[in-house]
Amino acid sequence: MKSIAGIHNPADDPRYTAVEIPPNVLLGLTLLADRDGVDCTPWFAGLPLDRSQIADPDARVSYRQAAIVLRRALLAVGDPALGMRAGRDGNLGSFGLLGLAMMTSASFGDAMRVGIENHKVCGSLLDIGFDMPGPREAALVAWPRFGEHALLPFLCEELFASCLAVARELVGPALRPLRLELTYPRPAYVRQYMDFFQCELRFGAPANQIVMDARWLEVPLPGYNARTRQQALAICTRELPHGTSSDEVVMAVEQLLRSRLREHPRLPEVARCLNMSERSLRRRLAEGGRVFRDIHDQLRAERAMELLYAGHLSVAEVGAEIGFADPREFRRAFKRWTGMPPRDARRAA
Repeated sequence: MKSIAGIHNPADDPRYTAVEIPPNVLLGLTLLADRDGVDCTPWFAGLPLDRSQIADPDARVSYRQAAIVLRRALLAVGDPALGMRAGRDGNLGSFGLLGLAMMTSASFGDAMRVGIENHKVCGSLLDIGFDMPGPREAALVAWPRFGEHALLPFLCEELFASCLAVARELVGPALRPLRLELTYPRPAYVRQYMDFFQCELRFGAPANQIVMDARWLEVPLPGYNARTRQQALAICTRELPHGTSSDEVVMAVEQLLRSRLREHPRLPEVARCLNMSERSLRRRLAEGGRVFRDIHDQLRAERAMELLYAGHLSVAEVGAEIGFADPREFRRAFKRWTGMPPRDARRAA
């Protein structure tokens, strides 16, 4: 299949190779490998890190390195439900100082906000955000960073299962989501989803999100301690990866576009949302080596591939999800992005 790299190759994005991600997910997998009697040494072959190094609290890896290790781990362990196993083991302790900041927050909603704003401290390989998809509904939403569709089931399972495990630790085992929505197809081991999440499951959905009743946001936490929370947050803030201001603007534009692809926002609207002039936004993007239209097209192409891979929406519906009212326009754009029509891309996936 021709890659979407014609628009913007992830390997050309400095964030893809920036060594700034805590290897928490990789460390968790090595512990699972130990339990299964699997030698994880080959996972790190050819990389400038090894098993012992990722246990160092100061260790950092790039997204590229993490993805290589994850692919090798999935092959070596041979368990397609590896993400579920890794996520179910999650607890406040595995979240480190961020777990402490969440535990000492005033309410579950406050803890959720703290977790979302500082998720990169825990080495998250997905971008996450908050949404209210319906009346009295609150959702944790996740987006793949570099169109890693093959790794998406593992990444979503690990993220949503660990977040739910931590949420139940905070407010009690009675917490049950309203539903879990995932863009990829239903896996063969769906029973594990049903047993753990205990809610409605929607595969081939428009978004990756776990949705709960918004009343849970108001639940007070028994461990509330304003001073401890502030101290833990101060350390988390220092440990967050700090790119250049241009990188931060690129990330802000990507996040806004991802959440509103269906609305097809234009540059002037995005600039207003970011409290910037159009000229300033263009300049800041250029400093990061990016162009607004290319970013928009890249995200639309990645989202289209994700929905085509899931297989539940028609080509016209996929186009509508990323802002095309006319299916013919979408087909032309998709072929320009990837070199093939949407139906051929779906068959190849």
